[in-house]
Amino acid sequence: MFDSDEPKISGKEYHIACGPGDVAHYVILPGDPDRTPKISSYWDAVTFKASHREYVTHTGKYKGKDISCTSTGIGGPSLSIAVEELFRIGARTFIRVGTTGAIQEQINVGDLIISSGAVRLDGASKAYVRQEYPAFADLEVTFALIEAAEGLGLPYHVGVTASTDSFYAGQGRPGFNGYDQSWMATLIPDLKKAGVLNFEMESATLFTLTRLYGGRAGAITAVIAQRETGQFKADAGLEGAIRVGNEAVRILSEWDALKERKKKKYVYPSLFSQV
Repeated sequence: MFDSDEPKISGKEYHIACGPGDVAHYVILPGDPDRTPKISSYWDAVTFKASHREYVTHTGKYKGKDISCTSTGIGGPSLSIAVEELFRIGARTFIRVGTTGAIQEQINVGDLIISSGAVRLDGASKAYVRQEYPAFADLEVTFALIEAAEGLGLPYHVGVTASTDSFYAGQGRPGFNGYDQSWMATLIPDLKKAGVLNFEMESATLFTLTRLYGGRAGAITAVIAQRETGQFKADAGLEGAIRVGNEAVRILSEWDALKERKKKKYVYPSLFSQV
């Protein structure tokens, strides 16, 4: 059965090839499909669910908590497809785990960046809502990522990320044969002055869609490139980002259970001390 408005094949979502019951409420979103098995290797139990195009999904248990991981491919457009279809089969909490390039001098290769919000330099989020709408991470997910990073003793920074659909020109890199435009020369200096920490390609789309659809999302990325110094080390800090993402799911699951017991909608500091 194929419906052009909400395409499905044999009851499964067309792109991610998953259906109801295949994914948990909490889903980790790496870009690279090869990172799905890396993330799920830390779990207590893993079930392979699907592999179609760039979308590879595993579901299982991490420290007794239900968890899933779906890769999204590169950039906001492919991530938006994954998020759309994951929402339709029950996912509501999303954590992007990936890599990034830092543009502030104090950030080292191998450090982690927790994105509190994103500059919407992408195109995908603009298909959903006007440009003035903010792309910001969920507070509880952000705090869970911070707590996880602190608990693991890993170096991290919290701040605003710039998300773009283009790895080259959109991040101020010259194109083929040195192609450039005048605005590219001022892109990084302007973002630096505004306090933006890093470039990546998915968070703005993720934050925008989850906010519009009533879900929640956060993002943690490992710094593999330092644009100011020219340093680059593939996968530097990635293991740490994976560990933080998994731990944040455990923390959020415990906080959600606490909220349910206390009949509260939000987590707040004194809630933890209430008898």
